[in-house]
Amino acid sequence: FFCLPPKSTMGRRPSRCYRYQKNKPYIKSRYCRGVPDSKIRIYDVGAKKAAVDLFPFVAHMVCDEKQQISSEALEAARVAINKHLTKTIGKDGYHIRMRAHPFHILRANKMLSCAGADRLSSGMRHSYGKPIGVAARVSIGQVLISVRAKDANGEHVIEALRRGKFKFAGRQKILKSTKWGFTKFNREDYVMKRKNGELSADGNIVKVNNYHGPLEQSPLF
Repeated sequence: FFCLPPKSTMGRRPSRCYRYQKNKPYIKSRYCRGVPDSKIRIYDVGAKKAAVDLFPFVAHMVCDEKQQISSEALEAARVAINKHLTKTIGKDGYHIRMRAHPFHILRANKMLSCAGADRLSSGMRHSYGKPIGVAARVSIGQVLISVRAKDANGEHVIEALRRGKFKFAGRQKILKSTKWGFTKFNREDYVMKRKNGELSADGNIVKVNNYHGPLEQSPLF
């Protein structure tokens, strides 16, 4: 009497297997179905509706390598940064924005790893893998995470980003920006243009007044 051993597949591969960009981008489509959901579902955390004037300080975590970052790592970094900032400056004192989005699908050719698997498995026949997760493809100089806060809390923001770095492979740099919050204007220009009426606050960003339309509605009238 002979019975086959129970089927058992190998566990999830470590992310070092998928760290480098080797192949073309491979995204979810009608041809590639059954893709597991990304682990990161929230990309804006904290006081995301805080007015643009409230948080002038902004720091970025910038990638220093061309690589892939798994959605699990992005979520782990988000949780670590959020936890540190909630403890130090309170949940209404910052706004975290995740800037890398995981669209690239990771595949694995699932192998049997039980006793007697060599007789059951097909080796490298039909070895095109099944989707097992998703990752973000990032390049050198790409911003991974941005955090805005008040100037007084700048040191806490930098420390939180430093803790988030430990969740990623490779090398990242933390940069203090010269811009005002998440806008594209330098601080001096921002203050001057806000006083002149060239910019108007629009939620957590800023709107440029282009002076189109009736004259009586213009701030210069």
